[in-house]
Amino acid sequence: MPGWLIALVIVMIIVILIVVANIKVVPQANAYVIERFGVYYKTWNTGLHVKIPFVDRIARRVSLKEQVVDFDPQSVITRDNVSMQIDTVVYFQITDSKLYTYGVERPIMAIETLCATTLRNIIGELELDNTLTSRDKINDRIREILDEATDAWGIKVKRVELKNILPPREIQVAMEKQMKAERERRAKILDAEGAKTSQILVAEGEKEAAILRAEAIKETKIREAQGEAEAIFVVQQAYADSLKMLNAAAPTDRVIALKSLEAFQKVADGRATKIIIPSEIQGMAGLATALKEMVVDGEIDKSPKQNPQPAAPVQPRRPHIDNTGSTPPPPSVTRAVDAQNDLRYRAQQMLNQNAPRQ
Repeated sequence: MPGWLIALVIVMIIVILIVVANIKVVPQANAYVIERFGVYYKTWNTGLHVKIPFVDRIARRVSLKEQVVDFDPQSVITRDNVSMQIDTVVYFQITDSKLYTYGVERPIMAIETLCATTLRNIIGELELDNTLTSRDKINDRIREILDEATDAWGIKVKRVELKNILPPREIQVAMEKQMKAERERRAKILDAEGAKTSQILVAEGEKEAAILRAEAIKETKIREAQGEAEAIFVVQQAYADSLKMLNAAAPTDRVIALKSLEAFQKVADGRATKIIIPSEIQGMAGLATALKEMVVDGEIDKSPKQNPQPAAPVQPRRPHIDNTGSTPPPPSVTRAVDAQNDLRYRAQQMLNQNAPRQ
C-alpha cells in the first residue's frame, strides 16, 4: 500500500476526530459562553452546537439552576455592644451568563463578602433583643441590598436566611434566667387570676344560693299564710253556717242558758287562777232555778190570797274561805258570789209571794 494513501487515511481520521470533538450538546438549564480568538462571541443555550476548531473555545459552562450557598458564621456586634456569631444562607440564580463570566472574579466569594458587610451594618443598628426578634426584617434588607449589588454580575438573589444566631455563653445564661423569671411571673399572674376567678365564682354561687334560700323561705311563708287564711276562712264559714242553723232552729231561752252554763263549765276546767263570772250567767242561772220551782213542781196555789206572813230574810251566803291559806280570795270572786246569793234571795222572795195563804 503506497505511503501517501496511508497518510491520507490518517489525515481523514484526524479530521473526523476533530469535527466530532467540536460538536457540543448543551444540557438543560445550562449555558456555554463561547469566545472566538479570545473575545466573547456568543452564548450557547440548550441544544446541539458545533464550534470551529482552533478558533472558538468554551470560556465558561454556567448552570442556570437556583443555587444555595451556606456561608461561614460571621462575627457581628449589636448596638448595645454584644458580640455574636451569625451564619447566613443565600439562594441565588444566574440570569445572565455573560455578566456572570465577565462581571466579577469569583462571584461566590464576592457575594459572601458583600453579605457579611451588609449583615454587620444592619446588626450594628439593632439591639440584642431586636436582633433576636427581627429575623424577617433582617433577611429582607440583606436580600434587597445583595440583589441590587449583584444585578451587574448577572445574579438574582432569591432569598437570604439567618441560619443561626449564637450570642456568647454568658448572654445565653442571662437570657435563660430572664426567660425563667418571665415565665414564673406569668405563672404567678395566671395563678392569681385563677384564684380571683375562683373566689368570684364562689361568691356568685353563695349569692345565688342565698337568694334561692330566701325565695324558698318567702314562698314557704306565703303558702303557709295562704293555708292559714284558707283554714280560718273554712272555720269561720262553718261557724257562720252553725249560727244560721241555730237561728233557723229558734232556740228557747232555756237552751241558751244551758249552752251558756256549758261554756262556763269549759272555762272553769282550765288552769286559770282567776275566774270572773259574768252577771248575765248568774241572772240566767237564778231565773232558771226560780222557774223550775214555780212551774215544773206545780206548787203555785190559785186560791184566794191572804196576807202573807213575812218570811224570814235569807242571809246571803258567803263563799267559804279556807283559813289555812294565807292569801284571801280576790275581790272579783267575792263580788260574783254576792251577786249569785242576791239572785237566790230575790227568787226566794218571789216564791214566798206566790205561796198559798193560810
